[in-house]
Amino acid sequence: MGIDYTKRPGAPEPAPAPAPPAGGVSLSKVTLTKSAPTVSLSKHGGNQGLMRVNLNWDAKAPARGLFKKNTQLDLDLGCLYEFADGSKGVVQALGNSFRARPRGSSQDLIWLDGDDRSGTNTGGENLFVNLEGLAQIKRILVFALIYEGAANWAAANGITTILPLGAPPIEIHLDDPRDGARICAIALLTNERGELTVRREVNYLNGAQRKLDETYGWGMNWTAGRK
Repeated sequence: MGIDYTKRPGAPEPAPAPAPPAGGVSLSKVTLTKSAPTVSLSKHGGNQGLMRVNLNWDAKAPARGLFKKNTQLDLDLGCLYEFADGSKGVVQALGNSFRARPRGSSQDLIWLDGDDRSGTNTGGENLFVNLEGLAQIKRILVFALIYEGAANWAAANGITTILPLGAPPIEIHLDDPRDGARICAIALLTNERGELTVRREVNYLNGAQRKLDETYGWGMNWTAGRK
């Protein structure tokens, strides 16, 4: 599988935000930590409808050293995916790979709402997963990549919030960073016989998407990235 990671201007129109849950559902958030890294969306009633994954961060990295200016941080949200039919790939701004669907399907199951290159969008970046097609999803690895700026995750102060329809939000802090790492595996979503679980990863890797693939055994072929 050859994948071209060219970043071009323009992106699909933002998808509409999911409708708020009805029926008095408690929305007290769930925070995944090292000691409590996993939650079952199926057991909490969040394995249906349109799920949103939001990444937010501080756009300005603090200055380092005398007379040095603040630097802009541009984080990209994306995911590796594998469908039940065996097809796999990546959803990300690089290469305009904004959408993914199973073979032979006319319906997108995963998509990005765009690419916030400035880092100033208060809504951050959003990845949508249509869980009405849960049976067609095997696994999804959500990641963030520092596309521009120094590899300084501590300065980015990133936070990912998974917002399932009709269930409490799931919060993952991008803490405990590794110096020099440019990519972070945030969370692994796995469908095991209809039960959808979310596992906190927050795994910083020295490399890019290829390294992410190798670490999690995705088995894809990667081409050199270009701007």
